[in-house]
Amino acid sequence: MINHLITQKNWQSQLSETVNSIDELFALLGLDLADHAIYIPDQFRLRVPRAFVNKMKIGDINDPLLKQVLPDIKESLTVTGFVSDPLGEAGQNPIDGLLHKYESRVLLTLTGACAIHCRYCFRQHFDYQSNLPTSQNQALIVDYIRDHPDINETILSGGDPLSLSNRRLFAWLDALEALPQLTTIRLHTRLPIVIPDRLDAPLLERLNQSRCQIVMVVHCNHPNEIDDATTLALRRAQAAGITLLNQAVLLKGINDNINIQSNLSKQLFKSGVMPYYLHLLDKVAGAAHFDIDERRAVDLYWQLLAKLPGYLVPKLVKELPNRPFKVPIDLYKDQ
Repeated sequence: MINHLITQKNWQSQLSETVNSIDELFALLGLDLADHAIYIPDQFRLRVPRAFVNKMKIGDINDPLLKQVLPDIKESLTVTGFVSDPLGEAGQNPIDGLLHKYESRVLLTLTGACAIHCRYCFRQHFDYQSNLPTSQNQALIVDYIRDHPDINETILSGGDPLSLSNRRLFAWLDALEALPQLTTIRLHTRLPIVIPDRLDAPLLERLNQSRCQIVMVVHCNHPNEIDDATTLALRRAQAAGITLLNQAVLLKGINDNINIQSNLSKQLFKSGVMPYYLHLLDKVAGAAHFDIDERRAVDLYWQLLAKLPGYLVPKLVKELPNRPFKVPIDLYKDQ
């Protein structure tokens, strides 16, 4: 790994100074624009933090981290079965900013902002503008949870909840912790992987003081995403009493390889993170070129079971619309 973009800036500066131009990205990576077909989408354009670019290999157009963020002309193809709302979330949205798909927990889309635009994102077509919770909606959401006493966990999502300022995030934590029925607050976030400095001292101190159990599910797909700075930040979060889990997406040409998956689990564990889910790709429009056959995924999973101790093997799952749980993949089908 070549540290070609060392930064000393705080996370807010890093978030505001992401790379949004393919010209700039290629210049930083020593790639020649003339050598590659460039695609610039009208929506969901390039966005990647410099700290993440710093983990990419200079001069390699096939770098697995670059391939996750570089727009591809294949995104413009219409592929049967790949749709704008693959999980049917529009029908699970009783209040702006709240999704209620699972019996004991609700998911809050606190923001539409992400530090990085992953090209396979299942919410890349989600209408955030009409679903962002206002201050008035916060009260409605709190009332909704209170009126459903079977809800004992809230999942903070988006976008990325850690793209919010500490002030705004802490206000949500205060409101949720005031509900006695809640025992767990979960944050689904890519920020600790793409901007490790986001796990700053004020955030970790606040999460450590929560009366609720705090679970942070990070999103890391490849072992190259974990450098020394990432490991140090995640270890600080672990020391603050936060339960750290990882969910990855199985992506064709990026991590559909036994050695990559094995090394990913080992690197996560070294950083204090337990492998949690390995997702089959959500069939979102524009991402079909990342998809791999379920049979291939199962074959890879059997290899992973043979190679790693059980505690380092994530659950192989897919998510389907109108199902109140992640669907485990049948490992014995066609055996």
